[in-house]
Amino acid sequence: MENEQLKIFDEYRNQIGIATREDVHRLGYWHEAFHCWFISKEKGTDYLYLQLRSNTKKDYPNLLDITAAGHLLANETVQDGVREIKEEVGMDISFQELIPLGIIDYCVIKEDFIDKEIANVFLYRSQKSFDDFTLQEEEVAGIVKAEFNHFVELWFAERETIKIRGFEIEKDGNIILIDGNVGRDKFVPHQLKFYKTVIQKIKEKI
Repeated sequence: MENEQLKIFDEYRNQIGIATREDVHRLGYWHEAFHCWFISKEKGTDYLYLQLRSNTKKDYPNLLDITAAGHLLANETVQDGVREIKEEVGMDISFQELIPLGIIDYCVIKEDFIDKEIANVFLYRSQKSFDDFTLQEEEVAGIVKAEFNHFVELWFAERETIKIRGFEIEKDGNIILIDGNVGRDKFVPHQLKFYKTVIQKIKEKI
């Protein structure tokens, strides 16, 4: 995976070449990603679906993240990004079913890891249940949902924790239910500005 070839860009989004995933994160090149957030309406309440990253992930193991997301390879277009949904959560969804939320640039730096993403962000109005998810175990350990309004309040510092419900698949294949409260520390540390921008864009579409 570290040898995957990715397009790299300057700060003005001009492509300047191709580099391996390892070099992209080591040297801090801007690169393209695909993000898809699932949202559903249940009895008048909007719920946001989140993935629980596998504990074997090199980056941010055991943390909650975007429903499905990943890097776009050097030979891929943004439309090809729907493969991430199929790979990570096992759903065949067409690009035409997605609602564009725009392109969001963000940067996270920790020790020798520099993540500068040009994120192509989408929303999917889901009518799926937890039973419809088939997880890529080396990438995704579980799926949970939270009330969207509570998610908003968490990132705008109006509450300390939110309630999540869902499931996790253990290494032996056993499914355990998740039902508890989490704070910001249980989420991948994307920039606060990123979370707030995504929230605002989702609000405009629901």
